[in-house]
Amino acid sequence: MEESGARAAVVRRLMAAKAESGKSFSDVAAETGFTNVYVAQLLRRQAQLKPDTAPKLRAALPALTDELIGLMMQPPFRSYHPDIVQEPAIYRLNEAVMHFGESIKEIINEEFGDGIMSAIDFYCSVDKVQGADGKDRVVVTFDGKYLPYTEQKSEHMMSRPARNTS
Repeated sequence: MEESGARAAVVRRLMAAKAESGKSFSDVAAETGFTNVYVAQLLRRQAQLKPDTAPKLRAALPALTDELIGLMMQPPFRSYHPDIVQEPAIYRLNEAVMHFGESIKEIINEEFGDGIMSAIDFYCSVDKVQGADGKDRVVVTFDGKYLPYTEQKSEHMMSRPARNTS
């Protein structure tokens, strides 16, 4: 587990490398083929950089050192500071999910059956579009694999020894 102070120091260095490039998350995403949110997750140490994709990120952000690339390839401690929910943009995202969540769940059940959207096999992006009124609008896309709930039959539970039922 990463110590929060050490993680924060690494994140500051990663964000400094991004700032030095003069590129936005979306710019880096376009160069690497990642989503803009995944780029942000990588630079905030909320996602693990894979060895085969490290060269793409290094090409986009030349200030990333071997040490930083090495740290990014370690499994991260995925967490957040509890005070972050007070930040207005995050608070509103939470509020939107809570407000629309029950309806979203109903539509998932209606379209797919009894199950959930994965947050592991998951893509997320943020885009800017113009609304019908000409004003800027934020589009947040959650693209998660559907995971059906399973019927829990003892015979399918491989960790349990076979039982004689006679």
